[in-house]
Amino acid sequence: MAREFDPSAPLKPHTKVRSVVDLDGVEKFSDGKIELANGVTWQRYWVRFNNGEVVGHVSHGDVIPVKFWDQYLVHKERTEREAAEAEALAAERAANMEAGGGDSGGGDAGGGGAVVVNGVTVPQRLLDMSAAARIRLGA
Repeated sequence: MAREFDPSAPLKPHTKVRSVVDLDGVEKFSDGKIELANGVTWQRYWVRFNNGEVVGHVSHGDVIPVKFWDQYLVHKERTEREAAEAEALAAERAANMEAGGGDSGGGDAGGGGAVVVNGVTVPQRLLDMSAAARIRLGA
């Protein structure tokens, strides 16, 4: 059984990786190998890419292990889809707030329940307050 892709797991030296952003002298989606891994609160790496470039201080989120590439693409697509859905839901709620005249001030007003964003449950009351503030500030 293949291991699950964990975007937060630190990488070890000699791990084959692929860049997901343009780096100095290296194009996006270039393959390479980690030469040195360091950092405590900020994981960063020295990576030797296949084009001969060695790039230091590559952030953890800028490279993905090649063996997890397909899982990364699925994870990225799901995250983008969830973000787009959350944005559309917030816009719909903001439109409803404008049409409805605002919140009555009660607990979880709106009745829509809570929304899960990046694995964290955000209460409906906070989403409504945020939408009202954006309307009030014209953002």
